[in-house]
Amino acid sequence: MPVFNEAAILAMSVGEVVDGLRSRGTAFELIVVENGSTDGTLDLARSLTVARPELRVETMPRADYGLALRHGLLTATGEIVVNFDCDYYDLGFLDLAVPRVADPAGPAVLVGSKRAPGSDDTRALLRRFVTAVFSTVLRVGYGLEVSDTHGMKAMRRSDVLAAASACRLGADLFDTELILRVQRSGLPIAEIPVAVEERRPARTSIMRRVPRTLVGLVRLRRALRVRA
Repeated sequence: MPVFNEAAILAMSVGEVVDGLRSRGTAFELIVVENGSTDGTLDLARSLTVARPELRVETMPRADYGLALRHGLLTATGEIVVNFDCDYYDLGFLDLAVPRVADPAGPAVLVGSKRAPGSDDTRALLRRFVTAVFSTVLRVGYGLEVSDTHGMKAMRRSDVLAAASACRLGADLFDTELILRVQRSGLPIAEIPVAVEERRPARTSIMRRVPRTLVGLVRLRRALRVRA
């Protein structure tokens, strides 16, 4: 769970995830990767470990969502890794995804897709439109086999570790680069529909994110030439 300036909702999010996982009776760790926060998020995260031995806090010096995701994946100790956001998580997804990824014959990565048939995306219309355009570009221009790359994912760590180590991009595009590298290595990927209900407004406006993503797609093309 990467976190940046999430002091307002971190305790609630960590509490709900830890309590939900404890109720399932399965051994787990929750890794919170704080990155560049200025609102006391790091101190709060560390304080939450007192009553939650399953919680481990990692910290990075600058804000970068993608690099925080990558750090969490590379430092995880479990064989199955699920990434949640502080404002977007669903234990029901975990219940469906983990058994499939734990099966050696199952997908190496299972994406919780906001665009798969049966999904319920409650975000604003403009954000849904931008996601659709981005996914279409990835499918047509990069050969992506699933309909989404951002958000919740379950992964078999031993299978995706080499791809994650080879990833060059952070910010918004680590997820995308990781899935494309896994796919191009010949490992199976799959998706299931999810319900999208974010717990706070988006941090970045569409007008700022679109130009950044366009530049990122060019960098992604170059990065994919570097293989694991």
